[in-house]
Amino acid sequence: MTLPSDNAQRTGHDPATDSTEVLRLHEETARVSKEARVSGEVSVSTRTLTRDELVSQDLAHTHVEVTTVPIGRAVDAIPPVREEGDVTIFPVMEEVLVVERRLMLKEEVHIRKVRTIERHQETVTLRYQEAVVSRSSETPPDAGAGKSASTGQ
Repeated sequence: MTLPSDNAQRTGHDPATDSTEVLRLHEETARVSKEARVSGEVSVSTRTLTRDELVSQDLAHTHVEVTTVPIGRAVDAIPPVREEGDVTIFPVMEEVLVVERRLMLKEEVHIRKVRTIERHQETVTLRYQEAVVSRSSETPPDAGAGKSASTGQ
C-alpha cells in the first residue's frame, strides 16, 4: 500500500514509482497538571486561664526613736553632730544670760534607728494561656491520624 507523503507532493515526486512504502506516524504526548484541593481546615485559638499562687516576701520597716538627754553644762564651742554606735547625737544649744555670756549644753537629742522585718504573704491571681487546636469536619478520619496540628502542606 502506498500513501502519498507531504514531501512527495511538495517535490513533484510520484510515489507510485517509488517502491518504498511510507506510513504516517502519530505521536502521543502526556500533560501533567496539579490542582489545589482543600482536604480540611485547622483552627488555632488561645484561651486565658487563671491560677492562684501564694507569694511571700520579707518587708523591712524602719522607725526612729527620739529621746532627749538633759545635760546643763557650759561649753566653749558648739559640739559637732556625732554618732555613737547606731545612735546619732545632735547637740541643742541655748544661750544663758549670766554675768558673762557662756554657751551651755542644755541637752542632746539621741536618735536610734530600729529596723524590724515581718513576713508578708498574699495570694495573687496569675494568668496563663493554652492553645486549642481543632480540625474541621471535612478532614477524612484517617488523614489526621498520627499527624501533628499542622496542615501538612
